[in-house]
Amino acid sequence: MLAVNDHSKSRSPPRHASSPANGRQNLGKEVDTEKLLRSNDSAPPAVPTPIQQSPEALALPLYEPELDAPGSGDEEPATATCFERSTSPTTALQRNKDAGYHKVGEEGVAKMHRFTVYETTSKFYLVGNDVRDRKYRVLKIDRTAEPEDLSIDEDEIVYTRKETNQILNAVDDGNKASGGLKFRCSAWGLLGFIRFTGSYYMLVITKRTQVAVIGGHFVYQIDGTELISLNSPNAPRSGAENHPEEARFVSTLSNLDLSRSFYFSYSYDITRSLQLNIVQEREAVGQGMSLRSPDYRTGMFVWNHHLLGPASKALRNTYDWCLPVIHGFVEQTHVSVHARSVSITVIARRSRCFAGARFLKRGANDAGYVANDVETEQIVSEAMTTSFHAPGPQLFANPMLTSYIQHRGSIPLLWTQDNSGVSPKPDIELNLVDPFFSAAALHFDNLFERYGAPIYVLNLVKSRERTPRESILLKEYTNAITYLNQSLPDGKKILYKAWDMSRASKSRDQDVIGTLETIAKDIVSQTGFFRNGDGLYWTSLTQNGVARTNCIDCLDRTNAAQFMIGKCALGHQLHALGIIADETIDFDTELVTVLSHMYHAHGDMIAIQYGGSHLVNTMATYRKVNQWSSHSRDMVESFKRYYNNSFLDRQRQEAYNLFLGNYIYIQGQPMLWDLATDYYLHHADPRAWSERTRKNYIQWFTSAHLQERLMPNRVHPPGELRDKPLTFYDDYWFEYYKPSLLTTFNKMFPYKANSLRKYSSSKEGQDGGVETMPPQIKLNLTPDPQEKEVSKKGVTIAEYPATVIPNDAYSIPNNDEQLSKSPLPEQLQTSSKQHQPQSEAVNPVPNIVQVPESSLKPEKGFKDKSAVTQWTLNQFVNNSLNPFVIETEADEYLRYINHPSNLPLVLSTTDPPNPNPDLEAYIRSNSPEFVSQLQSTEDDISDFTEFVDVGDDPLTVTDADTSKKRYKAYRQWLKGKSLFKQQRVDP
Repeated sequence: MLAVNDHSKSRSPPRHASSPANGRQNLGKEVDTEKLLRSNDSAPPAVPTPIQQSPEALALPLYEPELDAPGSGDEEPATATCFERSTSPTTALQRNKDAGYHKVGEEGVAKMHRFTVYETTSKFYLVGNDVRDRKYRVLKIDRTAEPEDLSIDEDEIVYTRKETNQILNAVDDGNKASGGLKFRCSAWGLLGFIRFTGSYYMLVITKRTQVAVIGGHFVYQIDGTELISLNSPNAPRSGAENHPEEARFVSTLSNLDLSRSFYFSYSYDITRSLQLNIVQEREAVGQGMSLRSPDYRTGMFVWNHHLLGPASKALRNTYDWCLPVIHGFVEQTHVSVHARSVSITVIARRSRCFAGARFLKRGANDAGYVANDVETEQIVSEAMTTSFHAPGPQLFANPMLTSYIQHRGSIPLLWTQDNSGVSPKPDIELNLVDPFFSAAALHFDNLFERYGAPIYVLNLVKSRERTPRESILLKEYTNAITYLNQSLPDGKKILYKAWDMSRASKSRDQDVIGTLETIAKDIVSQTGFFRNGDGLYWTSLTQNGVARTNCIDCLDRTNAAQFMIGKCALGHQLHALGIIADETIDFDTELVTVLSHMYHAHGDMIAIQYGGSHLVNTMATYRKVNQWSSHSRDMVESFKRYYNNSFLDRQRQEAYNLFLGNYIYIQGQPMLWDLATDYYLHHADPRAWSERTRKNYIQWFTSAHLQERLMPNRVHPPGELRDKPLTFYDDYWFEYYKPSLLTTFNKMFPYKANSLRKYSSSKEGQDGGVETMPPQIKLNLTPDPQEKEVSKKGVTIAEYPATVIPNDAYSIPNNDEQLSKSPLPEQLQTSSKQHQPQSEAVNPVPNIVQVPESSLKPEKGFKDKSAVTQWTLNQFVNNSLNPFVIETEADEYLRYINHPSNLPLVLSTTDPPNPNPDLEAYIRSNSPEFVSQLQSTEDDISDFTEFVDVGDDPLTVTDADTSKKRYKAYRQWLKGKSLFKQQRVDP
């Protein structure tokens, strides 16, 4: 029996044992591990001792979580596990001859998926391993280098687990005098390096959550990060003394919450759309090569591009270690449509260019980048095959993949809003009136480059206002589109649609949803959508052009319009997949309900990132359902947005500028928090304008960007690449299926993914299709029991102990005895069989009635008296089928029916003895004698004559009329007093 280390033990930080012999020889010295390993390649393999690992044990995966271990509810825990160092002593640092020798770039060597960070007083060691925990690499970072230098030694040798353990033990031996090798943290990825005034910092991902799977590639959300200083603990603290602002820079960066709405993927390029990824992969296969990682620093959706800059200079294989991240929104839901499993994924990518908070970033900058620029992709696929490939394998030809892209962004003009005052809606100012609309021209040329033609512009700003605000931009934007369309060729012009959605939603005779649906059909028919295919049995479709939607903030109205466009595109996507026969979907269906909840969450996240609050106006507002509840919610969100814009946006903007590299510390220049405005951080230096080549005002677009996007034909890899395995082109198998990991269905992400149960309690119809749901039915938003339990706030109805009372206690009472309970009359009672629900699973109601004791005698000390009378559902049903009255109700009823018999009959007209004087005066005032004695005075007659004297034009008040009594209130109003009497309102 082989003696191996038990890797299923405690997950505490590893112990740092080492060989005493090697420790004495290499005391206080760093070890050149690569040199030692290469020099010992010819040495005989070490004989395993009883406490060493055998070659068979090396094949075991490093990560084997116990099924009952804490946090093992997922396939992998949120926090990464560290590399488990062995305590086995080694006589020499040598490499096994039978171990596979690989270098970076060779077949079978994948990217790093998990890291363990160790530190000594002079270096950091990053131990990275692949998704199977079979191959390991080591990255060394020098902590003693100059603060402005980032010194990284990238070891290109791929090690086994045993060899990695030997390296760490040797490093530990060589640094015993200074404390040895210490465990710092475990991480899921490296975001890059950043520097403020002193040494560099390393930003790593410490927690993550699986949120989606696309083509077998997982997409993760960042749940936790750690900023690690690369400064040596033994170095003098001259940097902190010379630059006391270092701590404030770190605090400013912490205002950007990286644990919300930041996403990454190890093997799928999440920064680009599905159509662009498939097209580029097919082109690479046709050229006989596997697509290498692009330079993510140039992508406008890569939010850590500034942190990747130092890493790209210090590393040869930057993206084997560093991960690009996007900022926005990702959500995926699995639904069943006509008994076919459909996956709907919504991905929102926020642009890093001209990014910022609401009132601080408006319009466009001089480079054509607009504020709140968000690309929204809707991917609809059927889970017949996991990967991007069709059977065969036909590389990147899976026909069950479709996608549709939309775009939102601020109006591409040079305009701002000053929120320094207290007004929630500051005035809009056009800073520069450009007759050639240069910023808009650059922006639309960029859209043509990204999406092709045509561009469909849906402008939802207000057209009629008492005080012109949005209407100013409407006129200028319309002029810009008219000017730019003059130069575009026919068929490629910008399609422009302006519609005052706010005014239409307040009008009773306009259908907002119907109008948006008509516009959405026109948009989808103009732009098309993407569907993958092999070109033989399944025709490939590409999306040419994009719908660009905007309102003044690109939040509430824009999100409602994008949902309607996404709903229309969903019908086309399901029809292309062969799931539904028509291209339209009824609005009141569960499928559309799921999509509306996804877009609502999408809009909320975008609104929080840009405006500081959730959506103010939702689809319920525009559909005019739940008016009262939605109105109160809208008011609360409006206040939250106003508060964030007034007090917190500046801090968020400083964090954006620091993280994105818009501000870089330069000695002698103003600090970030001392800048009166960040205008010059987002606009080009005016002194450089004269050196730039001015673009043609007429030929403002690039002709190549207007070309139609076509899908490359499916071809087999040429030459020797035809025999390459699938992992050479797309290494998704081990990441998705994890063949070396023991797991269960409850732990697998596809099993736990969002489904129809999360958004609605109703079930599918018997035919397997989606059941129609009336709009007035409330949706049960309770998540799946297998999902994370969220504490709910609300009123808890207390249940009281019940007292069982037999039926014979309810006999009809007589006048001589009073019973504790009395039933209703027999003619008012109904048989319980008539009201029994028509279900075989429901037991008949027993012959007893449960009465809450609280109805007989409330408990002492119970504060909420209104809750005493509340019944549970079962008690309510039982009491309805077996009605009864309590003792006090029976007494009250008897007193009521016996009351008239106790009253004396009035049979005489004589006055009663000792009558009440007031009653006697009132009775006598109605007699004819008393009425005949009444007389009217002259004042009464004149007042009456004045009151009935009305002129020909009663609505006109003349000077002679002002003295009349009827105009007394009018005279008071002329003096400035209120027409209505002010009364105190009780709280």
